[in-house]
Amino acid sequence: MNLDLSGRRALVCGATQGIGRAAAIQLAQLGASVTLAARDEGRLAETVSVLPADAGQEHGWFAADFADPDAVGEGVRGVLDAGRTYAILVNNTGGPAAGRAIDASVGAFIEAFRMHLASSQTLVQALVPGMRAAGYGRIVNVISTSVRQPIPGLGVSNTVRGAVASWAKTLSMELGPDAITVNNILPGYTETQRLESLIRTKAQKGGTSEDQVRREMLAQIPLGRFASAEETAAAIAFLCSPAAGYITGQSICVDGGRTQTI
Repeated sequence: MNLDLSGRRALVCGATQGIGRAAAIQLAQLGASVTLAARDEGRLAETVSVLPADAGQEHGWFAADFADPDAVGEGVRGVLDAGRTYAILVNNTGGPAAGRAIDASVGAFIEAFRMHLASSQTLVQALVPGMRAAGYGRIVNVISTSVRQPIPGLGVSNTVRGAVASWAKTLSMELGPDAITVNNILPGYTETQRLESLIRTKAQKGGTSEDQVRREMLAQIPLGRFASAEETAAAIAFLCSPAAGYITGQSICVDGGRTQTI
């Protein structure tokens, strides 16, 4: 199986923690030169320092707030102006706040749309010309199992994640002739800061303990445990590899069997 990414460059978003950080490390382990994007410059610099690097690999980062697509565009133009082209894009950013759809403000939907779709579109438009020229492209979007089965209490997230999935499917059809694949990873409950925040919020709103909420979540998972960020990142890394060259337009759950759809 060909998983070798030597000589290829990857841009990984939301790369200073959780799934994004784990994906950046695994792509570097497969030989890619990795550029990280997130908001916190200090955490970006720390993450770059732990990426494995052999001869020929060159890692870097740029800081941008994904709620501001213009700032994201400025950041990616900076790395492209330095003469870099990218074969791999991993779109990943923090999820919207928990809450019911009926209670959310219009502004909350608009902000989530900017973060999860407008910023991703900005990056795709910037990087696809280089992918076309190279005859190799991998775009992987980290979304949510809510694409298949809406999650109660995540109204804004459910709505916008679905929009991103439809956008990605459309792109897969448009970019396939250029040997560019577009896929989505749908993480289930994964041991990240995001999960801890959701557990805390649910416990507070339900008037119960965080341990009870955690037990209820685990009871929904056939494998009986939460995923590690590294397990989800492994699926991302595979989709970025040459071995996954005939997989496109797919939304792949990494959820321990929790999603009750085919």
